Amino acid sequence: MKPVHRKFLLIPIILAIAGVATFGLSKMKPEAPKQESNDLDLLVDVFELKTSTQSFAIRSQGTVRPRTETILSAEVSGSIVSISPKFIAGGVFRKDEVLMRIDPTNYTVAVDRAEALLAQRQIEFDGATKLRSQGYRAESEYASAKSALAAARADVVGARRNLERTYIRLPYEGMVRSKEADIGQFVNPGTRLGITFATDYAEVRLPLTDHDLAFVEIPDPREVTRSGGADGPLVTLTAVQKGQLTEWDAQIVRTEGVVDEKSRVTYAVARIVDPYRLHSAGPSLPIGTFVAASIEGSNAVDVIPVPRGALRGADQVLVVNEDNEIEIRTVDILRADTDFAYLTAGVSAGEQITTTAIEAPTNGMTVRTDTEDDRSDSPGGARVASQDAEE
Repeated sequence: MKPVHRKFLLIPIILAIAGVATFGLSKMKPEAPKQESNDLDLLVDVFELKTSTQSFAIRSQGTVRPRTETILSAEVSGSIVSISPKFIAGGVFRKDEVLMRIDPTNYTVAVDRAEALLAQRQIEFDGATKLRSQGYRAESEYASAKSALAAARADVVGARRNLERTYIRLPYEGMVRSKEADIGQFVNPGTRLGITFATDYAEVRLPLTDHDLAFVEIPDPREVTRSGGADGPLVTLTAVQKGQLTEWDAQIVRTEGVVDEKSRVTYAVARIVDPYRLHSAGPSLPIGTFVAASIEGSNAVDVIPVPRGALRGADQVLVVNEDNEIEIRTVDILRADTDFAYLTAGVSAGEQITTTAIEAPTNGMTVRTDTEDDRSDSPGGARVASQDAEE
């Protein structure tokens, strides 16, 4: 046989030997264990529902305003001859302290003249009375003397009152907001001198919706005392002051009694005692400060708090029943804050809802909870992903 033909015969022999060897090796390999393919349900976290009693804090905001503010105006004419060093913007003054003096010369002279005329009218009246008792004077002359005496007394009162008006002072302890007149200036009755406000109290107007009013015990208007307020809910005011969040205590004392026609809100008035801390310790609360308010609300009994993130849409939750099936429930929400929504109907205590976001849930959809997985891992115990709403 020629060498060329011999080469062609060796190729199929080699391939046959390789095939037999491969087959033998495959038979020697141990068989891989068979596994069943299961379609696993979605694993979700659950939250167990519990009832509780909640005290809702009502949020609002407003600007601190003085309770008493005065626009000072001159009551008599004349030149300003003296001004207190405290009569400047931000100056603090005491009750009845003289802040400004208008030239009293003309008014002092008027008092002297009125008092002299009164003395003369008194002498004339006394003489008329004596002669009348002796029968020498007519009744009309006595009446004229009596009228003149009364007019002279009134003139003295008016002159003294005008002299008193040359002193500019206020019947309260307060602070100067602005100064609009200065020494040497001539003023007439009605000329503005400045603006002041009392520092005993400050107030904040807090807008409340009708829904908010359901949780706030607003004082009855008939309970308002002479001080202009009543004992209402406590309020905590907060604002950033000098780079730090600062708190002040206040109290609702009244409402303004009307509903705003544009915003449809009712304004409650919170009062702060001694805002500038002139007679107490603590940080001052300047007039004009914008503050956030947390109003102490009334209690709600047997509500069910759920995490805000567990809500689907506006008013739905996903309940996981005993068969691990999803039930889409519509619930009644009493109130909600940034962390929780508080339910009054639609679910019951002891039920579980899922806090896991499910893209397209349907009624009857089966899920797995981490409770089941823990049971399979450790027969002696189980864990439910739940959260106490009060923690």
